[in-house]
Amino acid sequence: MDQPLKPPPLTPLYRILPSEPLLLMGAGPVPIPAAVALANGVVINHLGETMNAVIHEVKEMAKYAFQTESPYVMGVAGPSSAAMEMAITNLLWPGRKALILENGTFSARMGCMAEAVGASTDKIGGSHPAALDLDEVKAAFAKTKYDVVTLVQGETSCGVCNYNLPEIAAFCKSQGALVILDAVCTLTTMPMWMDQWEVDVVITGGQKGISSIPGVSLIAFSKTAWDVIIKRQAPMPHWCFDARKAHRFWGEQQYHYTAPVPGILAMYEALRLICEETLQKRFQRHKRSSEALQAGIEAMGLNLFVPTEIRLNSVVAIDIPKGIDGFKVRKTMADKFNVEISGAFGLDIIRIGQMGEQCRSHNLFKTLYAMGMAFRTQGFEVHLSKGMAALEQVLGGDLNDYVP
Repeated sequence: MDQPLKPPPLTPLYRILPSEPLLLMGAGPVPIPAAVALANGVVINHLGETMNAVIHEVKEMAKYAFQTESPYVMGVAGPSSAAMEMAITNLLWPGRKALILENGTFSARMGCMAEAVGASTDKIGGSHPAALDLDEVKAAFAKTKYDVVTLVQGETSCGVCNYNLPEIAAFCKSQGALVILDAVCTLTTMPMWMDQWEVDVVITGGQKGISSIPGVSLIAFSKTAWDVIIKRQAPMPHWCFDARKAHRFWGEQQYHYTAPVPGILAMYEALRLICEETLQKRFQRHKRSSEALQAGIEAMGLNLFVPTEIRLNSVVAIDIPKGIDGFKVRKTMADKFNVEISGAFGLDIIRIGQMGEQCRSHNLFKTLYAMGMAFRTQGFEVHLSKGMAALEQVLGGDLNDYVP
């Protein structure tokens, strides 16, 4: 008789998790409101009248977040990169050509995905830290016609914001190209007007500005993009990421696959809180919070990685002083002060998130103090009191105007 494998040694989860939860102040995931956490603990049938009502409301609230009237808004069971892959997979195939606008890890990722589905690609940009150059885009189009252009609004990996997005999108549209936008760290943290700027596909994840759980994402297609998808003759390489199949669930309340029910319910509550706060107030809260944090960092004696004119507010990148080990700084912050921030992808920087629930005054003071003390333990003297004073001065009041 065959003998089954023995079970491994068992460790209760509470012995793995820290005794006090870490304050998540990195580039994502971010803390979630209590209402979102509560919704994430509920399971209902993924089909039927109740879920149909939930899906209808999620779509309407997501349309507000995306600032679109398009009915082709859907959730994706997977991380932000899954939504990115859905966008790329449905609009690119062998024989199609894409222009990949790069200024960091995630903008480059779209190029990798485009090549994987057989599309030909050209790439421009790629330097750190630098915003995209519209003249370079025009020069590329002067040589070649492109079916699709991909870019990010905010490059999470290095803290650069492409503030000239509206001008780039308008030019690409004038040349007949579809525009795919990564708004993963920017949606609801700063203005992004999908319809007004004529962006064809926008992707985002739940775990950043939306302040929901990781693993359930959102994507919105314009009518122009959807017409291309409907007329597509090339076979789709993915089942789950086939937008036409996904629309059966998100548009026609039919079965596609078993939906991530708790994650959708969490997304519902997160979007509801965004709508209650309103985008205008949310944008103001994020801007004030990030600018206060940046002022505190600089007053403390540290340098920010990105020049002001192209700096992304939702992910703040900080230069690591010469001779200082950034990993040790982050470890000290986590071990001694229960605050977690992010490193980077090959860059000598650390990153602090300013998205959703991270943008609360008590989180800022705790994070700045923890970082200052961590640098001191590594032998770099900071002006901690000056940093805290600058933070308080720029805040000019309480960031908790809206507390869910």
